[in-house]
Amino acid sequence: MAIADEKTAGAAAAGEAMPKQFGKYTLLRRLAAGGMAELFLALHRSVAGFEKLIVIKRILPSMNQDQSFIEMLLHEARVAATLSHPNVVQIFDVGQVDGTYYIAMEHIHGEDIQAIVRGMKKMNVAEFPLEHTISILLGTCAGLAYAHDKRDLDGAALGIVHRDISPRNIVVSFTGDVKIVDFGIAKSGTEPGEGDTPSGQLKGKAPYMSPEQASGQPIDWRSDIFAAGVMLFELTTGRRLFKGASEFETLKMICDKEYPLPSQVKEGYPPELERIVMRALAKRREDRYQSAREMQADLELFAREERIAVSQVSLTKWMESLFADKLAQQKEALQDVKQLADVIAAQQSTMLYEGGTATGTGTLNASGASSVRAAAPKKSSPVGVIAAVLALCALGGGFVFMRRQAEMQRREMTVAHDKEMHDRAPVPDAVPESRGALDISTTPDGCAIWINGDLRPEMTPAKIEKLPFGRALSLKLTKEGLEPYRETITLSDALAMKTIHADMKAGSVTVLLKVDPPPTVWLDGKPWKGDRAKLDGLSADEEHKVVVSANGYIAKTLSFTAQPGETKTFTEVLLKADPNAAAAAGKPDEGKVAAPAGAPAKVRVGAKGGFCNVTVNGASLGATPVEATVTAGTVRVSCKPATGAAMSQTIQVAAGETGRVSFKIDP
Repeated sequence: MAIADEKTAGAAAAGEAMPKQFGKYTLLRRLAAGGMAELFLALHRSVAGFEKLIVIKRILPSMNQDQSFIEMLLHEARVAATLSHPNVVQIFDVGQVDGTYYIAMEHIHGEDIQAIVRGMKKMNVAEFPLEHTISILLGTCAGLAYAHDKRDLDGAALGIVHRDISPRNIVVSFTGDVKIVDFGIAKSGTEPGEGDTPSGQLKGKAPYMSPEQASGQPIDWRSDIFAAGVMLFELTTGRRLFKGASEFETLKMICDKEYPLPSQVKEGYPPELERIVMRALAKRREDRYQSAREMQADLELFAREERIAVSQVSLTKWMESLFADKLAQQKEALQDVKQLADVIAAQQSTMLYEGGTATGTGTLNASGASSVRAAAPKKSSPVGVIAAVLALCALGGGFVFMRRQAEMQRREMTVAHDKEMHDRAPVPDAVPESRGALDISTTPDGCAIWINGDLRPEMTPAKIEKLPFGRALSLKLTKEGLEPYRETITLSDALAMKTIHADMKAGSVTVLLKVDPPPTVWLDGKPWKGDRAKLDGLSADEEHKVVVSANGYIAKTLSFTAQPGETKTFTEVLLKADPNAAAAAGKPDEGKVAAPAGAPAKVRVGAKGGFCNVTVNGASLGATPVEATVTAGTVRVSCKPATGAAMSQTIQVAAGETGRVSFKIDP
């Protein structure tokens, strides 16, 4: 979970002293408190010096007898604990301490979208950068797709729907990670009794509800897709989409009114992005994206085609620039409270060494007295030290004395423990490993970049950084209709950055076609519009595929690779198609007009478990997911992951239809 608003946290913490032992966790400070539960930043310690910051969601005492809320809390844990994905908050533990239920979850050091917008206003940043919006929505769609598709151990779909996708529940960490949080009202098919909300009772935030959710109808995963569309609209236009004078008016806007186009709100809005937004916002769920993965694929394609520099590194730098002051304050505050947590840990260790027994409650009272119960503690027990620490703090002794006392306590611990603490301490002045860079430009721009056989996500002009020294780097630049450019570079201390400019030359390969009867020609999945007997300007050292077809004849595919300046000649006689076979094949769809031979089709390529660089019929299309227009018939698809061997599949795609290919990438 993200660190919440400091004012809210401070107000809620007034009645309870921190740090405080809570079962096997140490509560460091309160982050936020609502009407039903409260959130704490906590420390989890275990054997061998293991330490981890987590968040504890603890039910409020006033709700401790509310069985329905306890069931909801436990349901949240059951749903979220099944999820393990980089874009979904991780649940570690669920249980109770002294009759109080809690959930232990991942601590995300970052801010939610609503807090990011507030931070932008403080820094006078008027517009949410498009590249960061795309990054955030890509992460959101990836997390939703995973949750929606999640199955149990028997393979049955869990039917998870978040139901509250909104700016407060999408968190961006200071390392550029995007996380979906708060599955507290998530719906799943595993709920006891009826999974849907009772009629007339709405769950979620009104401005991000789908029409079916706002009208109290049963919902499914497509409701989350609508909410993602609302966020995409608002982040890219800078305007709220649904904001009425009351919640009722807001719900009426969602259900009854026509939605504005983004281009009506913001001048120069990209048409393709508008198409994505409006498809996600379709009122009829059947007209929306039918999966979050489908929306993710369209966003990735938009980013590639518009050359939007979507980067986790740049998102990290942007977040750090927005919250630089807050980061420094949080670090200092955490160090102070960690000192007292160390005192508690040392106290418990000493009691064990002296033959005492700690109860696991370990609470430090505001008065300075300790509620830890030990069996016959000795005079040298640190309980008195801790009481003195807190008493002096109350009299104005401040954090300086606390730090000294905590340091004295740590010195009393064993040498082995001291060594473990030292080994875990960060080394601030560590020298990073040397890395070089390539600054690449071409005439014309927009060439694909290959390094050591791997296709990079960037296109020229681009600066490729963090490249190793002392290794030969095989650089290849390619673009359709141009000859590939190749160069081998070895970076070093003396040559930390290499500037490369390539004047790309027109393709020098020619293909002569002597085909009877005169055919329709397709080259690398696209119709050839020039001389059908002579195809020139093709790139060398690249695999090409020519499809020749004519009405009433069987199409033929010609695959080849040529040297620079080479001329290839193909002499072919097309065979007539069997009319009886064609008639038989057409019987199931007698009312359907057959597409002409050589007509276009589409193929969509995806990957599970990672991504790979795709080649369709010899043409390189970049990283998954991709969609390509091809000639109907046999389509060969190759997939080259970042590591490991390339994989290939061959499928048959009918004219006017879309074939789908999926590869499994081993981690």
